[in-house]
Amino acid sequence: MRKVSDILRRKGNKVTIVSSNTTVIEALRIMDEQNIGSLVVMENDVFQGIMTERDYSRKVILMGRHSSDTPVGEIMTINFPPVKQSDTVEACMQLMSDRHIRYLPVIEEGKLCGIISINDVVTETISNQEETISHLQSYIQS
Repeated sequence: MRKVSDILRRKGNKVTIVSSNTTVIEALRIMDEQNIGSLVVMENDVFQGIMTERDYSRKVILMGRHSSDTPVGEIMTINFPPVKQSDTVEACMQLMSDRHIRYLPVIEEGKLCGIISINDVVTETISNQEETISHLQSYIQS
């Protein structure tokens, strides 16, 4: 059974971090430069939340706010359920589906170890299924 640690081993645990007082426009510039869709918000090495493109569109554009004077801390998504590296990919998929979320922070002993996305979970699931099919084909042919 695949674990969160397998995802982090494959993709790495590098995350891009901003503070909660970073302006939304600066956060968007960072996201554009790095071709990413989310940023981790931390204060004093403590995970606070995640700012996504969806947060921007729903909490800035649709609310008539200005990205040059709105801090990330006012629009970030908070209260993510943390997962551990030992949690299964299936449990993460269920959690993301039940809560309608696209990201999960991986936290061990109070420290952020990485972020996994729904895309990471789906990719890992497909990879696992491909391995199973390959093993079954080998078994059938032998």
